[in-house]
Amino acid sequence: MRAAVIYNPIKIELDDVKAAFASAEARHGWDASLWLETTEEDPGEGPATTATAEKVDVVVAAGGDGTVRAVAEGLRGSGIPLALLPSGTGNLLARNLGLELGDLEQSVEAVFAGVDRPIDVGLIRLRRPNGDLERRAFLVMAGLGIDAQMIENTDPALKKRAGWLAYVQSIATSLRDGNELHVRYRLASGSIHRAAVHTFIVGNCGTLPANMMLLPDAVIDDGMLDIVMLRPEGALGWLRIWVRVAWENGILRRTSTGRRLLGDAKPIRPLHYETSESVDATFGRPEKIELDGDAFGEATAMRATLDPGGLLVRMPQSAADAADAAA
Repeated sequence: MRAAVIYNPIKIELDDVKAAFASAEARHGWDASLWLETTEEDPGEGPATTATAEKVDVVVAAGGDGTVRAVAEGLRGSGIPLALLPSGTGNLLARNLGLELGDLEQSVEAVFAGVDRPIDVGLIRLRRPNGDLERRAFLVMAGLGIDAQMIENTDPALKKRAGWLAYVQSIATSLRDGNELHVRYRLASGSIHRAAVHTFIVGNCGTLPANMMLLPDAVIDDGMLDIVMLRPEGALGWLRIWVRVAWENGILRRTSTGRRLLGDAKPIRPLHYETSESVDATFGRPEKIELDGDAFGEATAMRATLDPGGLLVRMPQSAADAADAAA
């Protein structure tokens, strides 16, 4: 048995991680792991292809959300499970899977003694402003509008020092732009709708940093995409969004008492939700897009679908049991 570790050298303390793996390999009787470093030009897809060709038994993504997304893109459909060694600011997939953050020993132990769970993989086809088509995968969300502008406006140095709080400054910068996103969209094979919104997000799962639940009904293995459009009108509209996402969804919905207090939450105008197996959208002008928290340039149109159960994720037994209980 052998693992491959695909790591971002900027995001991890390599000596500490290698020492933890050497200890676990000895305990479980595995061969020495294959270590593959990511680069700025190839954040993980190429190393994942190499690991697959080496016929390893598990591939570990040791880095931030960008590393996890790229490695998953390379592993999709291979049948080789992906294990996570979360680091960085967002850890979006790890949060949505209920994994413990910041516990190196537990994360490494799960590589060798965890259980495998299939999850859906989001697939997106982007039409670039020059007409080129580009196909990518995502695990958490694809976002356009203020969501993508926020990612692009975030100061990397501030993000490294302050974590997710760095986004507060970039949100303010993005809001000052004030541009609306004009979108024509179609769900599955339905009719075409038009909307003017500030943010258009297609999600595979719904929890963000700071315990905020943007897509409360999203499930990572239900074969469905969840779409949300943010269309606030002034400061009051943003306040209503914050109350719904951070307080009602992020706190009250997570306890049985809170759910009883909420009852059936009524829709609010600034937040519009949809659910579909696929969504096609075109935009009135080139719009910035982000995938799992990383900027991916501009697009004039997109088509998002799912590969149900397209990726195996290895996780601790306790996390898998908690996910089954929640389901």
